[in-house]
Order: sequence, then C-alpha cells, then structure tokens
Amino acid sequence: MAFLNGITLLLLCQLAGEVSVRLLALPVPGPVVGMCLLLLWLLARGEVLPSVDTAAGALLAHLSLLFVPAGVGLMAHFTRLGSEWMPLLVALVASTLIGMVTTALVMQWLMKGRVRRGDEHD
Repeated sequence: MAFLNGITLLLLCQLAGEVSVRLLALPVPGPVVGMCLLLLWLLARGEVLPSVDTAAGALLAHLSLLFVPAGVGLMAHFTRLGSEWMPLLVALVASTLIGMVTTALVMQWLMKGRVRRGDEHD
C-alpha cells in the first residue's frame, strides 16, 4: 500500500506540473515543474514520507527500463542521426561542459559558505 500511495503522490505532482504549464503557458516541461512542486512540498514538510521513499526507490531500481523507449527511438531514427551528427555532438559536448562548470561553481559557492560558518570537517 505504501508504494501505491507514494506513486500516487508522484503522479499527482506530475499532473499538477502539466496543468500549471498548460494554464500559465510556461516554456518548461510539465514533469520538471511537477518535480519542483514536489521539492517545495518536501521542503515545507521537512521530511520524506516513507511511501514516497518506497515508490522512488522502486522507480530507481528499474531506471534502466525507462531508457528502452529512448533506445528504440534512436534506432528508429538512425539514418537521421547519421546525417545530423555534428550539431548533435556539439550540443552534447556543450551541454555537458555547461553542466560540469555550473556544478563546480555551485560546489565552490557552497563550500565557501561552509568554511565561513566553521562547518568544515576534516
């Protein structure tokens, strides 16, 4: 029953995100908004419900299955990928570098705050 309650909450957050995107005409995917809503709800609560933890754990355990449709899509459009490989490669490398640099900058910023407060542990 815990899994069912948790997955229901996750799907309701996704639905709320989809509805928000459609009503407000946001240029962001609905599931991303739903995840942000879930994060805000969890932060306001101060804890993760065991049912959400159970559902998330089950989804993460089978995460590789969620990549099957993407793999099938790649195979279905293999010829198109072959003709447009350069823009895809540039986008992939650029987005990876942007993500890595952003992560490094955020980590440096967070570590500065810890050192200033005296929370550093060796």
